[in-house]
Amino acid sequence: MSSLPDRPDRPSPAEYRELLRAHLAPVLERAARSTHLPLAACADSVLAVPLRASVDLPLFVNSQMDGYAVRSVDIAGAGPDSPARLRVVGAVHAGDGRGHGVDDDEACKVMTGAPVPEGADCVVPVEDTRVSDTDPTAVLVVAPRSPGEFIRRPGDDVRAGDVVIDAGVRLAARHLAAAASLGESGLDVRPRPRVGVVATGSELVAPGRPLGPGQIWESNSITLAAALKACGCEVTTTTISGDDRGEFTAALDAATGDADLVVTAGAVSMGDAEVVRQVLADREGARFAPIAMQPGGPQGLSTWRGTPVVCLPGNPVSALVSFVVLLRPVILEAVGRSPVQPVRARLSRDVTSPAGKVQFLRAALGPDSGAGIPVVEPVSGSGSHLVASMARADVLVEIPADVTSLAAGTEVDAVAL
Repeated sequence: MSSLPDRPDRPSPAEYRELLRAHLAPVLERAARSTHLPLAACADSVLAVPLRASVDLPLFVNSQMDGYAVRSVDIAGAGPDSPARLRVVGAVHAGDGRGHGVDDDEACKVMTGAPVPEGADCVVPVEDTRVSDTDPTAVLVVAPRSPGEFIRRPGDDVRAGDVVIDAGVRLAARHLAAAASLGESGLDVRPRPRVGVVATGSELVAPGRPLGPGQIWESNSITLAAALKACGCEVTTTTISGDDRGEFTAALDAATGDADLVVTAGAVSMGDAEVVRQVLADREGARFAPIAMQPGGPQGLSTWRGTPVVCLPGNPVSALVSFVVLLRPVILEAVGRSPVQPVRARLSRDVTSPAGKVQFLRAALGPDSGAGIPVVEPVSGSGSHLVASMARADVLVEIPADVTSLAAGTEVDAVAL
């Protein structure tokens, strides 16, 4: 399935992303379709088609304030020393009908959102009124109002047919509020890719459990599941598998059951117990070979029961860097989200890099350097085992394959983790 010619040199990260994109074509094609979801399930999804208003909003003439609906001509000369006395003919609350109409020198008490009675052309806020000391059926208005003040009319917010939310928008609470206000019970959104995660290694133990000799706590399944969810995927399963072929194939069977994609971590290199490579490398279209990248050189692509499988290295730093650099851009494309754009930053110190590989240094983005761009502080060396440095880092600094050293102050690209 490789679109690259056989050659002694390794593909660059950019070239490998194209291989990944081709490998995940079924996922991209499926995700490009729309699915209708209940409104409550649409948060953080991407809208597939524009949402147009089916009605005018507001739906009816209503009050913008708690106060009194009146005729503006009746209070034209009102002031603190010369209040207009109006007879109160009723009260209307939100959810009521229009209530009693308003005629000359009359007022109807209204609450915010309540229909404005027939005959009234403005609302006087309650703070501009006083209750009459001598007549409990009257209200004293101490300020004039113009026609239309504090009244909301149909179409003031949106007209039927207007685009309220554009296609491609990642739906937040405010978008769902707008859709609900239009009476929509659901929306057409881009489907979330369903992804199963399998972490491999007989030495791995779930966090919180006691360790035996030579064992370590497993983190890749948790890390990758969180990263996939942050990209808009639905993680269908997370599994830890040992290095036994039967155990791993059973884990693959479970992971592919209801998934569009399976991501594995570990066992892709050249060791004796590389079960992922041993089980998946001989399948049609599979590719297991290093790429010109550090950390994250060993990579694999295959399929299982018709489901694409992306095989990342097992070192926790290598797995996360591989995901961010290689797989995340393709996943974001699949869900319709914008790619993560690099920012320009200045190195805080000198760095070195191995020749022939694109280096991704973990780093922390600092404040503006005074030259209009921030400073970036590398927080580790090139070793892929430095897990603690990943916790302190918030960006990756990309160093091209033909560069072996960069001086402090050099501008570099920094990509958010």
